[in-house]
Amino acid sequence: MSYNCHHLLSPLLSSHSPPPTSRTPPKPTSQPPSWVDALRSRTRSNHFREAISTYIEMTVSGIRLDHFAFPAALKAAAGLRDLDTGGGGGQIHAAAVKFRYGSSSVTVANTLVNMNGKCGRIGDACKVFDRITERDQVSWNSYIAAFCRFEMWEQALEAFRTMQMEDVEPPSSFTLLHGYSLRMGDQKTFMNNALMAMYAKLGRIDESRAVFESSVDRDIVSWNTMISLFSQSDQFSEALDFFRFMVLEGVELDSVTIASVIPACSHLERLDFGKEIHAYVLRNNGLIENSFVGSALVDMYCNCHGLWNAMISGYTQNGFVEKALILFIEMIEVAGLLPNSTTMASVMPDCVQCEAFSSKESIHGYMVNLGFEENRYVQNALMDMYSRMRKIDISENIFDNLEDKDRVSWNTMITGYVLSGRHSNALVLLHEMQRQRGKRFMPMPLETYWHRTDVTVGSALVDMYLKSGCLNLSRKVFDEMPNRNVITWNVLIMAYGMHGKWEEALELFKKMEAEPNEVTFIALFAVCSHSGLINEGLTLFYRMKNDHGIEPTSDHYACVVDLLGQAVWKNMRQMGVKKEPGCSWIELRDEVHKFIAGDVAHPQTEQLYSFLETLSDKMRKEGYVPDTSSVLHDVDEDEKGNLLCGHSERLAIAFGTLNTAPGTTIRVAKNLRVCNDCHVATKYISKIMEREIIVMDAMRFHHFKKGTCSCGDYW
Repeated sequence: MSYNCHHLLSPLLSSHSPPPTSRTPPKPTSQPPSWVDALRSRTRSNHFREAISTYIEMTVSGIRLDHFAFPAALKAAAGLRDLDTGGGGGQIHAAAVKFRYGSSSVTVANTLVNMNGKCGRIGDACKVFDRITERDQVSWNSYIAAFCRFEMWEQALEAFRTMQMEDVEPPSSFTLLHGYSLRMGDQKTFMNNALMAMYAKLGRIDESRAVFESSVDRDIVSWNTMISLFSQSDQFSEALDFFRFMVLEGVELDSVTIASVIPACSHLERLDFGKEIHAYVLRNNGLIENSFVGSALVDMYCNCHGLWNAMISGYTQNGFVEKALILFIEMIEVAGLLPNSTTMASVMPDCVQCEAFSSKESIHGYMVNLGFEENRYVQNALMDMYSRMRKIDISENIFDNLEDKDRVSWNTMITGYVLSGRHSNALVLLHEMQRQRGKRFMPMPLETYWHRTDVTVGSALVDMYLKSGCLNLSRKVFDEMPNRNVITWNVLIMAYGMHGKWEEALELFKKMEAEPNEVTFIALFAVCSHSGLINEGLTLFYRMKNDHGIEPTSDHYACVVDLLGQAVWKNMRQMGVKKEPGCSWIELRDEVHKFIAGDVAHPQTEQLYSFLETLSDKMRKEGYVPDTSSVLHDVDEDEKGNLLCGHSERLAIAFGTLNTAPGTTIRVAKNLRVCNDCHVATKYISKIMEREIIVMDAMRFHHFKKGTCSCGDYW
């Protein structure tokens, strides 16, 4: 296809380019290698003025330049951004055109496009480009880059679309052009579809998906491109997910949609889903007549394992684990079918839950004998099986050796850690998942939906999010669980108490569907203790036996002692009771930074203290008055104020503020209770810096936001 850019740039075309000539290019002369070598060497070394001087000497000496010398001289002129001086790019351009190298040598022509573009002669760059008969990738790259350099976005996008029509492999400027299109808000559907298709051809699935998700007006081509891309890349679960979203969006399906999604049903052996799609096809005569749709349906039904697997999976999902195992044996012994990877992935959970099946690890050996040890779906199921058997080390080993981890792999391992009580490992792996896969997945293992069918998993997730300070996620998991036991209720009651939400905690107790136990009241006493609810706590203590028949244990009495101890805690602090050295932690980019009071060992010590000093001045202007009663050193008041700035939590908060983006929540943990002054100071910091700051001290969480704390100044 012939492409001419004059219709884009006619107002910009100048008359500065040399006129065309009918002279034929000379045959390369036998010139001394030292001239060309010197010219090219000086250009490569960015000694552009020396290179231009060499070019002038060559012309003065009567040496005729060829297709090796011209590119070097033109690159030197481009480096100098020089067109008009003697020996500048304009004269070199004229010489190249005079000897017909501007059209006969694509290398020289590409260099001319690049030079004129860099020197601001976009019109001349277009004229040269139009005369190139055999354009290569470099031609398009130089051409599009010239438009991008001068922020001529519409022309650049038009050139890119024309390049696609000529079936040229995208140049490096393609990514640059994509960035500019996003920057300028070019959200036209056809452009986004073209970008998605091009990224798909390059095998860059994440980029293609990013374009899709950023598109405002998606059409059927957008959806079909993504579903087809996932199916062809063996990401069958993602293909089905996108198909579901497409249906929910109300987009009408066509033959391309059906032919792309049915292979995903076949590979995943989702016969139930495939039958639903088949029914839709039958209701639309135009689809069943399509040869690609018909072939895909035939291939799906030829997979005879599908019916067996569907039955086994159905029994498993409904809790009939023994029936699922019996059917698995009948499939092998009666029907004479060897199980495939989907069969094994479906039957492994049954092996764990069935008490009659004692040799649970034997299914692993059987799977290896079938040759499925490298199958990702089976490996995911094995990780789940060993996690539920509390053999988390084996799950870890399987996960670490997985070459291609998918969404299920990450979620299975994270949930395995949760089930084993290794919450810190779960959070570290969650951060690693986000880092490696970007925003492809939800930043939590909720999308496995296991918490909706397994009370143990759900309760463990509620507890994990509680201990990581994510109260909203704890409640989200709790609300999505159809069945909750007393452990689930106890965990959430404790969560509200630790986050200073005593009203919600007590209200949750009133709505409790399970019969409370000893742990329930320990959680309630902790809520009352943290919130200063002494009378409420004593009332609950008496109700525990009278209303619920629970005899108090030593743990309950200890909680009551702690509850009553709140009344004398203030006096103890005023008496100057000594405590262990304060220590605080903060996590940044998967690394934990530790601070102690008066710390000077951290690499950013100087910046931290300087920041806190400046911040203290701002706080005083807002009304902050340091509470120096906790400083027992015999020094003046100003020095006591300086000592307060060195408290470990304040250093950690300063570190988080300096090393994270504005508005980011700062999370700090401390081994002791927060002192009065730091508590007041942190309220001011949250207001001045417009940050939410979450501090977990020895007893509770403090949520500082807009100058207030969730504890209501009682801790």
